[in-house]
Amino acid sequence: MDSVLVSVALPIALAIIMFGLGLSLTLDDFRRIGQQPKPVAIALGAQVVVLPALCFGLVTAFDLDPLLAVGMMLLAASPGGTTANLFSHLFRGDVALNVTLTAVNSVIAVVTLPLVVNLSVDHFDPEDAGDVGLQVAKTLQVFAIVLIPVAIGMVVRRSSPGFADRADKPVRIASAVVLALVICGALLAERENLADYLSDIGPVATLFCACSLALGYLLPRFAGVDGRQSLSSAFEVGIHNSTLAIAVAISVLDSEALAVPAAVYGVLMFPLALIAGFTIRRMHHPAGQRVPADS
Repeated sequence: MDSVLVSVALPIALAIIMFGLGLSLTLDDFRRIGQQPKPVAIALGAQVVVLPALCFGLVTAFDLDPLLAVGMMLLAASPGGTTANLFSHLFRGDVALNVTLTAVNSVIAVVTLPLVVNLSVDHFDPEDAGDVGLQVAKTLQVFAIVLIPVAIGMVVRRSSPGFADRADKPVRIASAVVLALVICGALLAERENLADYLSDIGPVATLFCACSLALGYLLPRFAGVDGRQSLSSAFEVGIHNSTLAIAVAISVLDSEALAVPAAVYGVLMFPLALIAGFTIRRMHHPAGQRVPADS
């Protein structure tokens, strides 16, 4: 991929997205963990433990190319993002819960993402992968690209909430445009192998996303969490920050091939999330039944 895109455009793109996330966060979002411990604990447990295990099972069952398998595991270890919040808002979930989960999981991912990636590299042992792996220096890069823009956004919101509110919509639009460009760039960089990659990654990414959405909804429901919060959990668990995964793969790990699973997933997750949202809402509010404004 073009060096300017890797060294300048991609980090800036991710910074815009993470800054936008920070603009929507306050310290109360972290304090809410104590107020809603059950849905937060279940969703975080699914994201941190269940999804990497699920992804490992899928890439093993499909006998995925080792480098692509590591790319899928990188995606599985990536936290949710603002896209999950948008879907939750669209289908009238508990957006405050999404914001809390995104905030907490973004912090946790600074530790869990390098751990999952390094364990995956050791297990799958991809050939011609160079020095793929997140050592201390690279882990600090992950910390910088994930948390620093978020922290700046939170500071801006605290010092100027009016500006943060006005900037929210333009930043969300910019984030959506950036996500599309990043996905296109990652796919174009591997265009010579794209057909093979799509045939390999497509089924795995589709199953992973569908299973993640289902688990994100069913686990809280089985634990007695209400439908609205379970809907939010479905999106938070089922929609990963593919831009972060692509940025880590290309900018930090210096591998375009590692970014392909996240790029393919980034395209597939939208229709799958829409189907999941409509399905869940129809289960709770059959056709013809008025949907309460706060449900």
